[in-house]
Amino acid sequence: MAADPYQILGVSKNASQEDIQQAYRKLAKKHHPDLNPGNKKAEERFKDIGTAYDILGDPEKRARFDRGEIDASGAERPQRRYYREYADAGPEGGAAGYASDQGFADLGDAENVFAEFFRRGGSGRTMRMRGGDISYRLEVDFLDAVNGAVRQLKLPDGSEIKVTIPPGTRDGQILRLKGKGQPGIAGGPPGDALIEVSVAPHRIFTRKGDDIYADLAISLAEAVLGGKVQAPTPTGWVTLTIPKWSNSGQVLRLKGKGVARTDGTRGDEFVTLRIMLPERPDPELEKFIPSWSGRNSRPKQSAES
Repeated sequence: MAADPYQILGVSKNASQEDIQQAYRKLAKKHHPDLNPGNKKAEERFKDIGTAYDILGDPEKRARFDRGEIDASGAERPQRRYYREYADAGPEGGAAGYASDQGFADLGDAENVFAEFFRRGGSGRTMRMRGGDISYRLEVDFLDAVNGAVRQLKLPDGSEIKVTIPPGTRDGQILRLKGKGQPGIAGGPPGDALIEVSVAPHRIFTRKGDDIYADLAISLAEAVLGGKVQAPTPTGWVTLTIPKWSNSGQVLRLKGKGVARTDGTRGDEFVTLRIMLPERPDPELEKFIPSWSGRNSRPKQSAES
């Protein structure tokens, strides 16, 4: 039986989703197999952390777990059944008496557990067991994580599995592929594949939460006179209006041009303007500046700047 996911992540049952995410990222980095080569205990701990976050990191799954509808592995909880229900089961009924995928969970009377164990062993039956989970690491492009994508992950045996990157996937997030882990024992269900996503940095964009930040170079004329320019966003170029007398460091907001969310909305993009002089010297501008600067004082700066 999987341990309580709240205990694994070290958070209380009334912890916020942000607290849960922070606890997960801290533990996942500490116990990641790449940082603990050959450490089986760290590897198992890393798997447990991923399983716990798969439950608590999803508000819907978390609510179902809190209500007792699913267990700590994410499996549906069956209605509690007692051994008497299986007393008459046999080959004619299509299943061996007392056999179930839940191991001893179907035995209502705790005193019968060991007796049942030896009864199964004596009859030569093998208990069905779920296969183990397997951890992988997948690097994805920044824009694929922001917008969502489908990628192929090559496995050590040469085979490939399709991985769906949900919109808004974060660096370090673990995706669970049901049934893609190690095979089960004696007909038990297979384990899962746990895919840790590593998001590559972007040369233009940075991300904070669901918002995107970028710098945009504008000319001196555009800064003084204003105008319309093309600005990059995660989904392509858009037209941005530059107000007259804009200055370097001024931030303009592009609403709904940030990170895609699962509900179909997006965060915002914040564009910081950077005034750039012409790449080549401009003689006319050089002649104009002395007369202009004589009529305008230099911007005042505080002693702290």
